[in-house]
Formats: sequence, C-alpha cells, structure tokens
Amino acid sequence: VGSHRDISLESLSLFRLLEPQIEILVLGTGDRVERLHPTMMKQMRECGIAVEVQDTANACATFNFLMNERRVVAAGLIPP
Repeated sequence: VGSHRDISLESLSLFRLLEPQIEILVLGTGDRVERLHPTMMKQMRECGIAVEVQDTANACATFNFLMNERRVVAAGLIPP
C-alpha cells in the first residue's frame, strides 16, 4: 500500500486474520486524513474490528495510547 487509494478489502484482509483478534485498527493515511470507502469500514465492523482513520502522526499517537491501555490494537501506517 503506497497511498490511501491503495487501501482495499484485500489489503485489509491481514488484519482480519490476526490472532488474537484485534479490537481496533488504526490507519494512518499520510499527511492528511483520507476517507475510506464505506464498504470497507462496514466489512471491518462486521468482523468485529473498529477502524480509526487519522493522519499518520495522530495515528501513531492513538496506537501508542491504546497499547498503553492494553487494548488489542493494530496499525497500518502510510508515511507522510
């Protein structure tokens, strides 16, 4: 995934396979917050995974905060 335009259901499939199952996926979309297609968000929710989309700097901070709270979280980060 080189940019937010490359994020697809296929590229997110890895996060649905992780054990233990993650609660939250934090996605960093580079310098700006970019919207993902609603279908992708819906499918992740249906799998029991909440998705938080932020610019990458804030996504890193959110990921660290959630890890500190001992949440089961993963991050997908696109460099700014």
